[in-house]
Amino acid sequence: MDSKEIYHQLEQLVSGGDSQQALSELIAYFEQTGQYHELFETLKMQLRMGLNLPAAQAEYEEKLDEPSELALERGLLDACRRVGELFFQEGKIREGWMYMRPVGDRELSARVLATVEPNDENVDELLEVLVHEGVDIGRGYGLALERLGTCNSITLFETALAARPRADQQVAAALLVRHVHAELIGNLRRDIAQREGSEPEEDSAEELLKSRPELLRDGTYHLDTSHLASTVRFARVLDDTACLRQALDIAIYGRHLHRQFQYPGEEPFLDLYPASITFFRAMLGQQVDAGIRYFIQKADSVDQSQFGTVAIEVLIDLLSRCGRHEEALAAYSKRLPAGSRTMGIAPTLLQLSQRLGSFDQMQSICEDRDDLLGYAAAILQPR
Repeated sequence: MDSKEIYHQLEQLVSGGDSQQALSELIAYFEQTGQYHELFETLKMQLRMGLNLPAAQAEYEEKLDEPSELALERGLLDACRRVGELFFQEGKIREGWMYMRPVGDRELSARVLATVEPNDENVDELLEVLVHEGVDIGRGYGLALERLGTCNSITLFETALAARPRADQQVAAALLVRHVHAELIGNLRRDIAQREGSEPEEDSAEELLKSRPELLRDGTYHLDTSHLASTVRFARVLDDTACLRQALDIAIYGRHLHRQFQYPGEEPFLDLYPASITFFRAMLGQQVDAGIRYFIQKADSVDQSQFGTVAIEVLIDLLSRCGRHEEALAAYSKRLPAGSRTMGIAPTLLQLSQRLGSFDQMQSICEDRDDLLGYAAAILQPR
């Protein structure tokens, strides 16, 4: 149907008293011709007429009864979902997300976007929605590593993921660690094969370097050293054992680099690689007591006036993630000043108590700190 025919058909239907059929024809026309913004407005007209409202709203202030208000809201969300999916299916990511965002159905958005083939034209929009909007961190960050490379993906982590929940960070950090570790081991093995005339049997940096200290002499390195440092830093959020082992392996390699590439970190990881190795080993159940002692020393020595509570929070977090929730609560009570502004690294008092399965310590801590709200939360927990 061409545009002249639709005008004629609409006029006939409306003059014949069939306005809803006219709208149905217009909806089909806009969908067939890919005019999805217009489709949304027509769906809105159809919805309003079904609620005995004027098809088009002339005034911004419109008084509706509660049932009509709720029905209009639900209908508009359905229209957003329909139009958003159509835009996504055509690869118009940014326009689709404009409609899908108010729907709030990220799982649906992720499923539809999974069918969109990335290309040079849409990759930026895909990353914007998948990563920046948090629709599908795994697919988005994997796409970044594939399309943008390690350097830009590290920048993306810092700009888009640093403030997101730990679960989102873990998805991206796992992808980054696996990617960087594979690159590092591949480069190491190729170097050794070239030197020795055959592929080495070992498959970890620690094993490959153990009998070949000459590999890193005179400032040699096998992967951009800033990439190694950033990956080790991001890997601290990980709980996955296999990824933690790879992160530890990267840190061990970094520890063997020439001193000029031993970049300083930030407290309590100022000695970036040694501190990170200690942290990862404790997380893996290796030398746990030694690791905890190291971070206790850091928590007690790092200047809070300069660095805030970061060292204390890292200690509390490590204790809890090692399953020592009672010790984590004790560290919270002893070392974290009442009323201090934390950095979100450590679990909250409520989270620690839930992990322990007891709220007695929380109750006591809150009473000692005159935290009436926290005290109420503790005593109201199911016993």
